[in-house]
Amino acid sequence: MGTAEGLRGDAAPVRPALTEAKAVAGGLPDLLIEARRVSATVIAGWHGRRVAGRGETFWQFRPFTPGEAAASVDWRRSARDDHLYVREKEWEAAHMMWLWTDLSASMDFRSRLGGATKRDRALVLLLALAELLAAAGERVGLLGASDPILARNAAERLAAFLARADASRPDTRPLRRFSDVVLFGDFLDPVAETEATLEAIVRSGARAHLVQILDPAEETFPYSGRTEFVDPETGLRHMVGRAEQYRHDYRLRLAALRERLSLLCRRLDWSFISHHTDRPATEPLLALHARLADRHAQSAYSVLGRAA
Repeated sequence: MGTAEGLRGDAAPVRPALTEAKAVAGGLPDLLIEARRVSATVIAGWHGRRVAGRGETFWQFRPFTPGEAAASVDWRRSARDDHLYVREKEWEAAHMMWLWTDLSASMDFRSRLGGATKRDRALVLLLALAELLAAAGERVGLLGASDPILARNAAERLAAFLARADASRPDTRPLRRFSDVVLFGDFLDPVAETEATLEAIVRSGARAHLVQILDPAEETFPYSGRTEFVDPETGLRHMVGRAEQYRHDYRLRLAALRERLSLLCRRLDWSFISHHTDRPATEPLLALHARLADRHAQSAYSVLGRAA
């Protein structure tokens, strides 16, 4: 998403869309390798999100319980030994995971304090999450760019779509009830624009998880003296004589923006995670895993409870 209300400075200049697309595509192989490294670090704690219930995909066989309908018995499997088995299917509603990342010019920003550009960190997190979700048997789609994919190589396939994606705004039209969408970006647009996107997600019935990715300089505003600030979306330049005089007001506005988005997410029982590019990528990924697993367990309990 684009820069907003003077919240960003010292950023990269605007580049044509084709140049940006080539830059994203050129970096994806290395970022995919990094994403797999990050996901491998987290995967030991990923216990899977599958649960039995209504669906079409085979999950497991379990012993037949007296009192169950005879039609639930899988006679082919039961014929192999002296026990009766039931073929359980996965709960399909939890298997629609949508991912989206801001690919606008503002995400190219990296200060001397950052460990990566915001765009690269967002792509690594998106692909690492796709790797983990695919390993757990989830359907994963790139919002506005691909249909949901159920495959072990989902991250690699999504990377191919990312190379052609034009995602300065999330396309919320594919979202449906019982699906989850994870949004990676800096969310420094005018807050009314962000809230309009979130309202569309609310209307779809989906749940959202926001991961705000900021460079440390965008958090601390370490500038002083004569400084020129550049809006990467419009190219607008603003020169100030004593940048340190803006620090207090800037921090207040950033804190107010974050609190507003965080409060909205809490009211909707959504997630809001803040991440800085000088921190390990595993941190937000672990937080996302905990939140997604918790939401999945609650939803599965609700559906199974109604079916009982």
